[in-house]
Amino acid sequence: MDPVTKKREYRDDYDDKTLYIPGPTEVRDDVIEAMTESTFGHRMDRMTDLYTTIVEDTKEFLGTDNEVVILTGSGTEFWEATTLNLVDEHLLVPTCGAFSERYANVAERLGKTVHRLEYEWGEAVKPEDVREAIETADVNYDMVAGVMNESSTGVRNPIEEIGDVLKEYPDTYFAVDAVSCLGGDYINIDAHGIDAIFASTQKAFAMPPGLAVCVVSDDAYDREVEKGDSSWYGGFRRTIDYYDRKGQTHSTPAIPIMLAYRQQMKHMLDEGHRARDERHREMMEYVHDWADEHFAMFPEDGYESQTVACVENTRGIDVAATIEEVNEEYDMAFSNGYGDLGEETFRIGHMGEHTVESVTELTDAIEDVADL
Repeated sequence: MDPVTKKREYRDDYDDKTLYIPGPTEVRDDVIEAMTESTFGHRMDRMTDLYTTIVEDTKEFLGTDNEVVILTGSGTEFWEATTLNLVDEHLLVPTCGAFSERYANVAERLGKTVHRLEYEWGEAVKPEDVREAIETADVNYDMVAGVMNESSTGVRNPIEEIGDVLKEYPDTYFAVDAVSCLGGDYINIDAHGIDAIFASTQKAFAMPPGLAVCVVSDDAYDREVEKGDSSWYGGFRRTIDYYDRKGQTHSTPAIPIMLAYRQQMKHMLDEGHRARDERHREMMEYVHDWADEHFAMFPEDGYESQTVACVENTRGIDVAATIEEVNEEYDMAFSNGYGDLGEETFRIGHMGEHTVESVTELTDAIEDVADL
């Protein structure tokens, strides 16, 4: 079979673009510079100092007493790991967009029986529907797999309330994909029955891509031990036990990105979880007011994402052309709609280190190009 893609030489003269996409997002200069430290061995004491620092700082930032696992990889790793670690056969996946559907697809690919609780794109998952699905099922669900921030549609699902429902069903574990919002949308992880919640560093954490972060409850750890088989790379027992014994990762990590993580976590701790949440809320409110003035918001009212705005193209602008012209004229990048929503919506990532002022620069550019 002939390859479809031919080599396109990477150059040294690309223009820098300010990123307002749903991730990756902008990274501080000192965080980038932290990656240039000299290389060292992943079994040295220096590695123990680095890894224990970022793990314990993450616990402090998130305000959790649960275990934290940080692995080289994308958040996608924990779609696989949570399914393998917690599910024998049956799981319930509420689907309301591309990424919740993909979570279901991964579980099916791993041989599990997936029961979908389906919503139209743009709608949010309702806690009472989850309770009804559990109560009326003719099987016992090992896990409910939810997406906190459905970045394909700009929906923020009420994960806290869903978790409170699942507390009533202790044999059903709750795994949460918070890839595109953790670090920019406050959640009290320990208070709402969440067994595993995971994210990627290139989103609201405002770090380079390459690391996945997962917070793991004691119940989830015990479930995997009892179950007996699990993910090799992302196994809770293997990663947590190795950390307890050695203060390191079981496999060679991306050390430069962990150095960047250490530097960025200093900024996040200085700002604080609540203050970071408030800054993201201010950006969300600004973008929503702007969208209401010129277009409309796509998500169900009251369930809008705090980190990714999905704007409905009510004016029928040429989304692709607008994105291209903003990119060329202003060196700013934002996103079209996801999949079939390509021209029906567009998306603005207001996450990480962005502020209302920096987001205003993008909306001004869109107004200019689209002649709003």
